[in-house]
Amino acid sequence: MNTSLKGFFDYIKGKKVAFIGIGTSNLPLLKLFAEKGARVIACDRKDFESLGGNGIMAREYGAELILGEDYLSCIDADIIFRSPGTPYYKEELVRLRENGKILTSEMEVFFDLCPCKCIAVTGSDGKTTTTTIISEMLKAAGKNVHLGGNIGNPLLPEIESVREDDFAVVELSSFQLISMRKSPDIAVVTNLAPNHLDIHKDMQEYVESKKNILLHQNAFSKAILNLDNEITNGFSDSVRGRLAKFSVKEEVFNGAFLRGTTVCYSDYGKVTEIMDISDIKIPGMHNVENYLAAISAVWGIVDTETILSVAKSFGGVRHRAEYVREYRGVKYFNDSIASSPTRTALGTLSLYDKKIAVIAGGYDKHIPYEPLGPVINNKVKLLILLGDTAPKIEAAVRNSDNYDEDAIKIINVTNMEEAVAAAVENTQPGDIVSLSPASASFGLYKNFEERGNHFKSIVNALV
Repeated sequence: MNTSLKGFFDYIKGKKVAFIGIGTSNLPLLKLFAEKGARVIACDRKDFESLGGNGIMAREYGAELILGEDYLSCIDADIIFRSPGTPYYKEELVRLRENGKILTSEMEVFFDLCPCKCIAVTGSDGKTTTTTIISEMLKAAGKNVHLGGNIGNPLLPEIESVREDDFAVVELSSFQLISMRKSPDIAVVTNLAPNHLDIHKDMQEYVESKKNILLHQNAFSKAILNLDNEITNGFSDSVRGRLAKFSVKEEVFNGAFLRGTTVCYSDYGKVTEIMDISDIKIPGMHNVENYLAAISAVWGIVDTETILSVAKSFGGVRHRAEYVREYRGVKYFNDSIASSPTRTALGTLSLYDKKIAVIAGGYDKHIPYEPLGPVINNKVKLLILLGDTAPKIEAAVRNSDNYDEDAIKIINVTNMEEAVAAAVENTQPGDIVSLSPASASFGLYKNFEERGNHFKSIVNALV
């Protein structure tokens, strides 16, 4: 065990350590800290019955439970681990910091203790696929990879097995980055657009939290930025180490780019042709961008043959333009990950060369939908809407200059069962139906995975 890790575990012995949220990602942390001698406290807004098996498991690990609406006000601990979904500037947490309590997060502690090189990815869209592609390339090159962060797997419980020559590949959300004061060895920012404005006080706070991924790098670090995204490219002056850019629109001096349909990498002017975009198994120009970002991250670590091999074999991440089945000649796709208007516009609506049927709508994060309207009118012939954002999306479509009431049919429903039924009733053989909500899942579902799995179960049950 490295000395910093031993010192940390010695430090937490006997300390009261509270974890906000009793979800599947915090349960391994409760177990680890209890085993290391901490007095663990598990806090959640839900009551014990609503927690189900998670509450039972937390108790089995020896955790004291603080539950109910006032759970944050009742925390009495030396160290508090904030969950990514709990705003950093929430009044109760600010008060805890002012009273001398240590407020941290799983990712902050992992970054402090991690002995190996870390590659981290953030952005508004594409970060999970880009993170996964990087991981697949490194694994194909024979590297031992620890994949986690916002992608769903907590890495701190693995810390004792991480070796110096391993790689940690991490997806980071704005909620995780807002309080981080350490940056990865290689930082990737895929793109930035308005998102999570229901949690962040404004767009500036959202952008500044994302910038934390590179602000604390040193001269030996590397940052990869999207040249085609104005906000992301604007981070260039803040880069302290090597800078690589990627672009589908123009050639770059250092980084990955497209030359016609050929994916190339320029190593400070020395250009290598890697593959044609047709070699990339997962569809869509946004996935070409994801590959350009990933290639820029692993350049010098993974050879071109391995990059090509992964591109030809990697089938994508679940809930991202995932093929479900064909029913009565109609193909159904699950793109539940599309939780923002830009994700739907640049994802599902960019994939097909004909107009399709789309199921959209969900929780309202208070982000603008007006830019999505013209894209829907261009790409969609059947729009099925549900959830809080349904009126916003419909208004964006109807108020667009290119709206033609004869060219698009709009149906409002109240749940996913009704949405799939409407799709079945209003499509013909040869059509494509895609769940691409352009909205968060909260309210109707716990997360986008649950939403996507529910959609798939309904479609797969059609007989």
